[in-house]
Amino acid sequence: MTNEGFDPLAALRTEDDAPEFDVYLQGMVFLDIVFSGLSEMPSAGRELWAEGMGSCPGGIANLAVATARLGLRTSLGAAFGDDDYGEFCHRTLAEEGIDLRTSKRYPEWHSPVTVSMAVDGDRNMVTHGHDAPECPTRMIGRPPRARAVLLDLVEARPPGCTDDPTWIDMAREDGALLFADVGWDPTGEWPAHLLDELKNCHAFMPNAGEAMAYTRTTTPQDALYALADHVPLAVVTNGPYGALGIDSTTGEEASVPTLRVPVVDPTGAGDVFGAAMALGTLAQWPLSDRLAFAALCSSLAVQQVGGSLAAPGWGDIADWWHHVRDTTPTSAYEASIRRRYDFLEGIVPDSSVHAVRRAAATIARRSDA
Repeated sequence: MTNEGFDPLAALRTEDDAPEFDVYLQGMVFLDIVFSGLSEMPSAGRELWAEGMGSCPGGIANLAVATARLGLRTSLGAAFGDDDYGEFCHRTLAEEGIDLRTSKRYPEWHSPVTVSMAVDGDRNMVTHGHDAPECPTRMIGRPPRARAVLLDLVEARPPGCTDDPTWIDMAREDGALLFADVGWDPTGEWPAHLLDELKNCHAFMPNAGEAMAYTRTTTPQDALYALADHVPLAVVTNGPYGALGIDSTTGEEASVPTLRVPVVDPTGAGDVFGAAMALGTLAQWPLSDRLAFAALCSSLAVQQVGGSLAAPGWGDIADWWHHVRDTTPTSAYEASIRRRYDFLEGIVPDSSVHAVRRAAATIARRSDA
């Protein structure tokens, strides 16, 4: 899968010493098996039939596919088992156009697997896996130069890995902007010192629950202000209420509502949001446009099955915008959407330009979605 015909960062390609990649990623790749259309979770002894099902690479692959389908030149460093699960994930990511030169196959290492069941707009998961077979920096070495690195603050420094400098340090030294996220803390401790890790980051993009927990605040807005004291670009996603952000490098503060869409499966929606924010930031769009674009991309993703499986391409975005642009609004909501996304008119490719669509993706041909 390639993105030939439309490049959202084409204006940056004229730089004499431009990095080879737009995004570099590192993390664990899972085989995701996703069931959707369940009316409830199965109880003991019962079997339920799902309306939809998909199999695709998950974990960090959700983010890698999301960035690649948005036209960002993406490189991934990940461990792959030599089992059929690992072979499927490696082959599928390569076919999505993701560079895997710093990834490595490990004999007799069991590929991690997650089964996800989507019910009532949320998901429940069961996972089996083992610790990574090698510390990331030892596997990667010095990563290829990239404009941005997207990372999880906790997962980026696994226990027992004491490499100094780390691959993250080397990427930052080579000019990459660090876009950080953080997962849910199952211990409930939410250590505030984790925010100290933001000192070298350009952006931090947690959800509202995580942001309030780490900042010891009681509203997403107060959490945003607290995070903006630590990092130049602070963004808080707030589920059905949209997203809000502050960019101190441009002096902008903005918020956008979410889009009204039916939710089939929310798996990977946060990854799609982060990928879109990274693209908008690299392209130097206004903050309000970045937030709106990220909200659109995640809303397109949740209407499909799977994480990486559902990540939208520019074809999907163009199709959506052309429909909105060419349809006369019949309500204040529709008129608001038309105004909010008018900036896409100068960005999205014309329908005659080849652009990635989910229906044409190699992953989709290997699913029952």
